[in-house]
Amino acid sequence: MLVADGKTAAYAQVEQALGTAPETPDCGHADFGPHITERLDPELKKSVFVFNLHVTPDNDRCTGFDRQRLEIKTDGHSPAYVKGLLGDSVTFRWLFKLPAGFQPSTNFTHIHQIKAFDGDAGLPIITLTPRKADPDRIELIHVDSHGATTKLASTKLAPFIGQWVEAYEKITYGHQGRYSIVLRALHGGAPLLEYASDHLDLWRTGTTMVRPKWGIYRSLNAPGDLRDEQVFFDRFCLAKGSDDCP
Repeated sequence: MLVADGKTAAYAQVEQALGTAPETPDCGHADFGPHITERLDPELKKSVFVFNLHVTPDNDRCTGFDRQRLEIKTDGHSPAYVKGLLGDSVTFRWLFKLPAGFQPSTNFTHIHQIKAFDGDAGLPIITLTPRKADPDRIELIHVDSHGATTKLASTKLAPFIGQWVEAYEKITYGHQGRYSIVLRALHGGAPLLEYASDHLDLWRTGTTMVRPKWGIYRSLNAPGDLRDEQVFFDRFCLAKGSDDCP
């Protein structure tokens, strides 16, 4: 579990839970300080994580300048329990909130990815991304081992704005894998987005593990679409096998 405690530095909490540090733009924007902070949320009545991203000067770890990345993830140093190995079944549950006025890009503004750690690791396997459109949308995208991209689900972004959303995702890793996700308002009601498949390519040639990523990863190809942004997250649960996330 990774739950904001309001006392410990956010980066330290992330590294303790996931076994690796966040990917941040701190190198090019040191005067701001850590780009993941905490604040007291009046609705949840507890501290939550705030992912802060700025149109200027934030970039992708001072190595990519056409995009910006602020993400937490697992990797090779993570505990075995949170590594996604071939044949593993995993469950992820988390909360996120897109604030009023949130501005996605016409290109990409990913808030969640399932991605190979090594081997054929160029393209994400699963992506959850808000997109500027008419109207703005949130899309669930799949890329298979051959690079074929499929939009699995898409719906209007407006119902997601300004409220806490709970995500519940289940994956069995393999080239004939199983996948499901449900996004719903924290206080119930019909799902805002849902998708399920028992036959989805959820592995990559040459990889040793597949990992989840959460945060803001967005294109700078249309900076006029964007604003300095904050996205809120909390209550990350990663479970494996017969375990489930409460």
